[in-house]
Amino acid sequence: MLARLFTERFSFAKGDSVVVIGLGRFGSAVGQSLMRLGHDVMGIDRDETLVREWADLLTHAVQADSTNTAIMRQLGVADFSHAIVAIGTDLAASLMTLMTLTELGIKDIWIKALTPEHGQIAERIGAHHVVYPEADMGERVAHLITGRMMDFIEFDDGFAIAKIHAPANTLDRTLGESRVRDEFGVTVVGIKRPHEDFQHATPSSRIMPGDLLVVSGPTRKIELFAGKA
Repeated sequence: MLARLFTERFSFAKGDSVVVIGLGRFGSAVGQSLMRLGHDVMGIDRDETLVREWADLLTHAVQADSTNTAIMRQLGVADFSHAIVAIGTDLAASLMTLMTLTELGIKDIWIKALTPEHGQIAERIGAHHVVYPEADMGERVAHLITGRMMDFIEFDDGFAIAKIHAPANTLDRTLGESRVRDEFGVTVVGIKRPHEDFQHATPSSRIMPGDLLVVSGPTRKIELFAGKA
């Protein structure tokens, strides 16, 4: 699930080439998800056992020291459109790999950060995107446990999409009548009614008891809107 949350944030064009560095549980899952999405994926890890395990599941899998610029250049890493540093607990290796990628001129570098300090250093070195998957998943689970949201995804800029039970103040009214966007600052994107197909929401859409709403907007405003359920 962490890997799915991570890949949901990517905005790659289908068929883009991606190098995933670190083939532990997280990195390998990200690599698989990217393969399913139609990307060419090279996986790199120092561990020969992991490389053998994933050799037939990724486009390429290579045993190499990702902190060595000369080796990475020989592997053609500089030709990749995107790079993901998914190294686990070795902070030094993570940051040194990032330095290598910046030296190679990779234009879109993602890094899995272990701590806020790790993320801050990564940004200063040259990471274009820093993701905290464990923290993000904790936030997501917290929302789900409260029962207010059926699903929740938050993006880097504080924008979120959530599936929630229709709040009481929207029931038996159209979206235009309840003025959801004006009153709460969120947009109802769609409606899922029991035993019916998903429908895109319009101002004339009438919300009924039992409806699930797909809403988008600033995270805090979605939380407030969901709290009315």
